[in-house]
Amino acid sequence: MDVRHLDLLRELALRGSVTEVAHATHRTPSAVSQQLKAAQREFGMVLVEPSGRGLRLTEAGRVLAGGGAEVAAALERVRARWDSFRGEPSGTVTVAVLPSAGTFLLPEVMRELEGSAIELRCSDFDIAEAEFAALAADNDIVVAHSFTGVRPEGTAPLHVEPLAREPLDVAMAADHPLAAKESVRTEDLVDCEWIGVPKGYPFDHVLGSIEQATGVSLRVSQRIRDNRLVEALVAASRRVAVLPRFTTPTGAGLVLREIEDVPTRRHITAILRADRAERLAVGRVLEAFRRAAAIVEERHRRR
Repeated sequence: MDVRHLDLLRELALRGSVTEVAHATHRTPSAVSQQLKAAQREFGMVLVEPSGRGLRLTEAGRVLAGGGAEVAAALERVRARWDSFRGEPSGTVTVAVLPSAGTFLLPEVMRELEGSAIELRCSDFDIAEAEFAALAADNDIVVAHSFTGVRPEGTAPLHVEPLAREPLDVAMAADHPLAAKESVRTEDLVDCEWIGVPKGYPFDHVLGSIEQATGVSLRVSQRIRDNRLVEALVAASRRVAVLPRFTTPTGAGLVLREIEDVPTRRHITAILRADRAERLAVGRVLEAFRRAAAIVEERHRRR
C-alpha cells in the first residue's frame, strides 16, 4: 500500500478539487490526475468519479482518504515524540487569525513564545464564519469565531479547541440618546440606524436575534468588515453597531452597552487538522493561545 496514494486522496478530500490539490502540492493538475489513476490501479477500485467539471471521491475513495488522515496523524505523533526527546518543541507554526480576535490574543502569545525555538508565522482573514474551515488546509492553527456555538460552521471533520467567549455589545457615540442607559433592551434598538457586517458574519447574528425578538426589520445602512472603520463612523454619527467588548476602545467619543434580553456572546475557537494537532510545537502554541484568552477574560471580569 503506497502511503503517497493515501496522502493524495486525503488532500483531495480536504481541498475538494484536483486543481486545489495541484496548487497546494506544487504539481500540475495533469500530474495529480495521473497519480489518481495510479492509485485506482493499485487498489483495484474506482476511487474518484465525475462531479460537474471536476472529480469527487467515491465511498471507497473516502475510506482510503480517512486512512491517509490517520497515517498523517501518526507521523505527526512520531515527530512530537522526537521533539520531546530532543527536549524542546521547535519549527514553524502557521496561524491564520480573525483580526478582532488576534488583536487581544496574538500580543500575549508572541510574548510567551519569545526566545523559544518556535517561529510563528501569522496571517489575518476577515471572512464569513463558514469560510474559516478551509484555512485549516494550509495553516496549523486557525483562530475563528462563531455566534451559534463552539464549533464554527463547516468544521465537523476538524479538531476545534475553545479559547474564549467574548460579549458583543452595541456601540454608539457618547452623546447618543441610548448612551444614558447602563444597558439596552432589544425594544430600544428597533428605531436605530445600523452599521452592520456582511451576511454570514457572526456579528450579523446579533441583529438577527434583535429582529426575531421584536418582529421588526432593522435599518442597516452600511455593511462594513473593518472594526476600526465602524468605530469611526459610529462615533461621528447617530448610527449604532455591534462591536466586540475586549478590543473596542471606549472613552474617546464611543461607548458600549450590553443588550439585556438576547444572547450576544461569540465563541473564539482554534481550528486544527487532526494531524497538525499532534505536532508538539503546534500544541505549545495552542497552550499559549489558551493562556492569552484566559488572561483577557479575567481582566474583563475584574472590570
